[in-house]
Amino acid sequence: MEYILQPWPWYISGPLIAIVMFLLLYFGKTFGMSSNLRTLCAIGGAGKRVEFFNYEWKNHRWNLVVVLGAIFGGFIAHYFLSNPININLSEQTIKDLNALGFNNVGKSLLPAELFSWNAVLSLKGILILVIGGFLVGFGTRYAGGCTSGHAITGLSSLQLPSLVAVIGFFLGGLIMIHLIYPILF
Repeated sequence: MEYILQPWPWYISGPLIAIVMFLLLYFGKTFGMSSNLRTLCAIGGAGKRVEFFNYEWKNHRWNLVVVLGAIFGGFIAHYFLSNPININLSEQTIKDLNALGFNNVGKSLLPAELFSWNAVLSLKGILILVIGGFLVGFGTRYAGGCTSGHAITGLSSLQLPSLVAVIGFFLGGLIMIHLIYPILF
């Protein structure tokens, strides 16, 4: 009998995230991916040129484990835990994605139209990466943190600015996917 891997249900993964957040708050630590980028830039010496990166990065080394976990976790999930069955999508979603130029809708989590080397290394792909990277970097700095930092750490510690930021992230995502994305593709 073939064993089919399933994602962890919410009642397991949700409490695990809550336990991790409780431990971080208990030990006076915060979580967020953008703080890891700041730490990496500070390690590389960016603090000599930009004041934002001039801080005691050695106190934040522990947080780099998150980056390693994301890299290795993604590798393990892709190569050892992926379930190669088709994705169950509604007929309307399939029609909408076909109209946007996606082929083989529902056959892969990473459509080749976006994630192949040909798509990434095209002029359009490079422009999207550069402009999108700049906007994400600017937005993260302007918002005082990234989506994971605000949505997980900020909301867990009941910070009103994080609630405002998370609402802004969701509104921005809705605007992007419904208004801007159809223009780009």
